[in-house]
Amino acid sequence: MIASLQGAVESLGSNCAIVNVGGVGFRVYMPTSVLSTLGTVGESVKLHTHLHVKEDDVSLYGFSSANELQLFETLIGVSGLGPRLALAMLSTMSVEQLTMAIATGSTALLTSVPGIGKKMAERLVLELKDKIGAGLIAIPAARIAEEHAEVLAALTSLGYSITEASQAVATLPRDSKLTLEEQVKLALQYFGGK
Repeated sequence: MIASLQGAVESLGSNCAIVNVGGVGFRVYMPTSVLSTLGTVGESVKLHTHLHVKEDDVSLYGFSSANELQLFETLIGVSGLGPRLALAMLSTMSVEQLTMAIATGSTALLTSVPGIGKKMAERLVLELKDKIGAGLIAIPAARIAEEHAEVLAALTSLGYSITEASQAVATLPRDSKLTLEEQVKLALQYFGGK
């Protein structure tokens, strides 16, 4: 198995790059977030990789961090979800956002990914929620309170990281009967007071 690659970028495509390692060019499919930070042709790169073998196809998928690779491998373990769809998920959302969406059961966030319907989103939550909650994916999202899942989803969709959103949610009053809109406004006031 090819666990990582280090070489020079030979060419860039819309969903892949050719990485030259010792005179051999490897076509590596990547999330758009990784492709956009890869650099220019000729630059040296190091990627964490997953070699996916099917009866009619052998493909190499590359990621800039071990967390991205780990989440990708967890996602393709879900029945009916292949590597291309897992790549689309990682292109649409960051590792933190995706992990948070699964850990909190936010199917609305998951269905924002092209190709993910309501049934697939529900299957993702059903099959992965316990794995993520058990800490197999070491991301702060595993410790997010269920009661504030919608507030966290709203804040991360506004561009805040899961860490920032979690800090803002921690300032919300406990056991209050606030609407979602009121909770989001209070959480945003946390950022305004910084």
